[in-house]
Amino acid sequence: MDVSLTLWVLTILGLGALIAVDFFIGGRKPHEVSLKEAGIWTAVWVALAALFGLGLLVFGGGAPAGEFFAGFVTEKSLSVDNLFVFVLIMSKFAVPTIYQQRVLMVGVLIALVLRAGFIGAGAAIIANFSWVFYLFGAFLIWTAWKLIQEARAGDEDEEFEENRFLKMVERRFPSTDRYHGTKLTVVENGRRLMTPMLIVMLAIGTTDVLFALDSIPAIFGLTQDPYIVFTANAFALMGLRQLYFLIGGLLKKLVHLSYGLSVILGFIGVKLVLHALHESGAAVPEISIPVSLGVICAVLVVTTLTSLRASKRQTAAETAAGQDPAAVEAGERVRS
Repeated sequence: MDVSLTLWVLTILGLGALIAVDFFIGGRKPHEVSLKEAGIWTAVWVALAALFGLGLLVFGGGAPAGEFFAGFVTEKSLSVDNLFVFVLIMSKFAVPTIYQQRVLMVGVLIALVLRAGFIGAGAAIIANFSWVFYLFGAFLIWTAWKLIQEARAGDEDEEFEENRFLKMVERRFPSTDRYHGTKLTVVENGRRLMTPMLIVMLAIGTTDVLFALDSIPAIFGLTQDPYIVFTANAFALMGLRQLYFLIGGLLKKLVHLSYGLSVILGFIGVKLVLHALHESGAAVPEISIPVSLGVICAVLVVTTLTSLRASKRQTAAETAAGQDPAAVEAGERVRS
């Protein structure tokens, strides 16, 4: 898809305008986000992504539109896995409920900027070194296997561990021990100090880079168009804040999510290897975008249904054993 500089600029300005509207309507005033508000805004961002995809269909044709929808669904499903870590970060830094939506908004913006850099680098590498598809494919297959191993081992006692960048920031820049509203820095005794608000925003944004290490190669396995890769990532990330509040309480019920994501990553990894072999002249079949989209959606539906069924059985077993599921869940939140 031939995208002019003008279209790039208009797209970025349009996304910026949507983000600004989201902030001034729903995120400007600190408050506790209700399920209704989160549901409405989640639907809005999904609808905007659908409209953008339809626009690609009308002006670019079926191929770009199919690649966008496949990329969007993939990035959206992988971003749900981010929410588990976001919950751990919020808990570690004891972020008050009314400030969590502000933290997520700024943190996601930081993540989007960092991902844009990854996308630019990835596009440049692919344009000059076609063999990189072998590396991307092998990496995704390895990541898929690692996800399965982690899922089988269980991670109930998982804790958030600060990355090197965050540790460096905390060492070099002193911070306060309490929140000061939404302020990022304050002056105390003549010294300018960071607040925990700034630290947790950096934690959200920089931690997402780790997830980009598999999600960016995954979407490049579906399309090599930087414009589609960027816009699919943008729409998937910008609805992540509302999704956090909408399904935050349901995350523990998605017990098979890691298995589903591993299947998706493994599938795209195989697709990348086949594509690399095809480009090298080997007589191997390539997996089309419609097939990819169908497989991804089917895996997500099956994973969700089996997860909810397994959670329902677990709840029934706990009830039969004389345990109160609500009390057990509350105890787990307190321990975390």
